Amino acid sequence: MNARSCLFAGLLLLAPVAHAGDELVERLRVRLEVLDRPGELVAGGTVLYAVAPLRRFYEQRGWQPAWFEPDQQERPALAGLIPAIRGAAEQGLDPDDFHLAALQSEWGYLQRTVPADRQPRRLADIELLASDALLTLANQYANGRVDPARIDPEWFIQRGTPSVTEALAIAVGGDTGAPARALGTLLPDVPAYRALVAELAAQRGLTESGNWREIPGGPALHPGERDPRVADVHSRLEVEPTGSDPALYDSPLEAAVRRFQADNGLEADGVIGQRTLEALNVSPARRVEQLRANLERWRWLPRDPGNEYLLVDIAGFRLRVVSNGETVMERRVIVGRPYRRTPVFAARMTYLVLNPSWEVPHKLAVQDILPHVQAEPDYLSRLGFKVLQGWGAEEKTIDPATVNWQALSRADFPYRLRQAPGPENALGQVKFMFPNPHNVYLHDTPAKGLFSKEERAFSSGCIRVEDPLPLADWLLDGPDRPAVMTAAEIRRILDIGRETTVSLTRPLPVYLVYFTARVDDGGTVHYRRDIYGRDAPLIDALDAPAPANPESR
Repeated sequence: MNARSCLFAGLLLLAPVAHAGDELVERLRVRLEVLDRPGELVAGGTVLYAVAPLRRFYEQRGWQPAWFEPDQQERPALAGLIPAIRGAAEQGLDPDDFHLAALQSEWGYLQRTVPADRQPRRLADIELLASDALLTLANQYANGRVDPARIDPEWFIQRGTPSVTEALAIAVGGDTGAPARALGTLLPDVPAYRALVAELAAQRGLTESGNWREIPGGPALHPGERDPRVADVHSRLEVEPTGSDPALYDSPLEAAVRRFQADNGLEADGVIGQRTLEALNVSPARRVEQLRANLERWRWLPRDPGNEYLLVDIAGFRLRVVSNGETVMERRVIVGRPYRRTPVFAARMTYLVLNPSWEVPHKLAVQDILPHVQAEPDYLSRLGFKVLQGWGAEEKTIDPATVNWQALSRADFPYRLRQAPGPENALGQVKFMFPNPHNVYLHDTPAKGLFSKEERAFSSGCIRVEDPLPLADWLLDGPDRPAVMTAAEIRRILDIGRETTVSLTRPLPVYLVYFTARVDDGGTVHYRRDIYGRDAPLIDALDAPAPANPESR
């Protein structure tokens, strides 16, 4: 007889159980002490997920049931669990991942039986199914369904660590609505998240209506023109024609098209060209998947970003400074090219550099600059680069005229390149430093014309900021920040041209994030193209079968 059989046999030899409630307690203890296989727990024929948290939860309760009274009557919260699980769909998750079918079947059993006739063995299964479902759903609300490290090697923001067992304790002790309320406390409590949830419901409604259809292709449509497709655009943007001719591209429709273009990161010129038509033809079903991916990204983020912080939306090519819950500054930015993608991470800005020199990373020196030098003999002198060898006391300046550049290659490049401050410097007049292992920072740029582009993925990974001096002013002498240096003093240093490091007296949290569906301060949802192809792997992971034992706390 094996150990498990011995244990069950021992239970049969115990003194008679005083009442069914005591038998349920003992069955819960045994089920959680003796797993079917190491690390695996099965209840009602269903493999459970949160084995370790379940054991801790019931051990802390002295193995007392959470969803049933001592007389085997179900507690009010159990009636609210199934609706709470169905509510996972509103957050972009699949209710079937949380034992929905098994719990519905067991709920039917409870409705067909009176407490005195219920089998403690079956009640133990219901207990474990219900608690596991709530713990697993709570963990996904608090931390996301997918571990970002599994699908996105460039996502480095640490997730929060709330104790989901506390949510279970709150849920089981309340009324019918307690499970939904307890779970709701674990979701991101910000208007942007709630707006995406509302947009998800709206796009699902469009999908289910069956009325959506693609607008046919053809030549670009300009305001004032007539075309049969204009009627479809009127319908898509929900704008009534001003006259009796639905094929006329009239002024109200033009205004709606411009708004649509702005909301989708397109040039708001009112012309329905190929890119605008492509955006108009993104189906509601595709938007549903896009919204699910971005809701998941919100669940990966820290719940409290701080009272003031700087946020760079990589896919949206924008920077936002937030103080006391209000956006105090916005700027267009340039981010990394698709093959030099800007990573997602959080850090703390601690200093900035006025009139920065640029110490060129070795990778960029050999991949980007060396080919220019080999093609243009005066490239280095024209742009103010020094050629160096060694560091510190060993550093030597090399005359570029003495170097056989044609003989050098990526694998054989013994030099360092440093660009002096000046109008041609790649970092412009200021760089904003938040030390991080990725060597990514914010900086000015002399290439101002690139900010007029719709999509601005042109850098080698760092963030170029349009008109950055007001940001420097706010950091060093903002209305709610300790004064370090006035705007006049900043301009004086810039005019002198001397490289100057200025420390912040109060570090500023910086978040580099990636959203292809975001919400502005007015609650409008903006869609962006997935420039790095990060949505598809995330959607696939959300749709994959639930992991056997997901992490739960």
